Amino acid sequence: MAEMDAVITKKTSPIRHLLNGIIVGNPTFVLVLGICPTLAVTNAAINGFSMGLAVIFVLMFSNMFISMFRKFIPDQIRIPAFIMIIASLVTIVDLVMKAYFPPIYKALGIFIPLIVVNCIILARAEGFAYTNTVLDSICDGIGTGIGFTLAVTIMGAFRELLGNGTVFGLGKEIIQSFYNPALVMVMAPGGFLTFGLALAIKAWLDSKNKEGE
Repeated sequence: MAEMDAVITKKTSPIRHLLNGIIVGNPTFVLVLGICPTLAVTNAAINGFSMGLAVIFVLMFSNMFISMFRKFIPDQIRIPAFIMIIASLVTIVDLVMKAYFPPIYKALGIFIPLIVVNCIILARAEGFAYTNTVLDSICDGIGTGIGFTLAVTIMGAFRELLGNGTVFGLGKEIIQSFYNPALVMVMAPGGFLTFGLALAIKAWLDSKNKEGE
């Protein structure tokens, strides 16, 4: 991954780094990273969206700080240094959400502090921020975070729609007048079913694109 990112860096602008994380290198649907929080917090659209915003914040600033201080971080201790930077940012997110957004904080639970070891964030720190400029690293962090946010929000909206008959908690009376919600979709099996369906749709689209070339 580090070699691939190094090649991309030489040929693309900061905007392309941003777009790469959203589409071509989407961490959830393309790279299939961070699956544990993806499956756990997408039982509602607001939960997925909130987790996505937290990840954007941590990704953007962790990439920025790691890129800024990369020349001062010895190679032998770079992973512990990354984790210390990421953990500091996650602590800020955890305290802010606990103080100002208690319902969301309660819903996300342990998955907020577990952002520290989210493989998406560590992968971008190791594979990109440690070897690239501050501006490129910020754009990469924002793009990857937006890609993750879109993925978990879409999955959350789909599961909430089928499982509760609402989207972002709205439209219950209208939606439930058409069908009875399937509770399984907001439970653990629903996460696996939705994620499998999303990957299947992506594989089908990829095959169609190859046929059209």
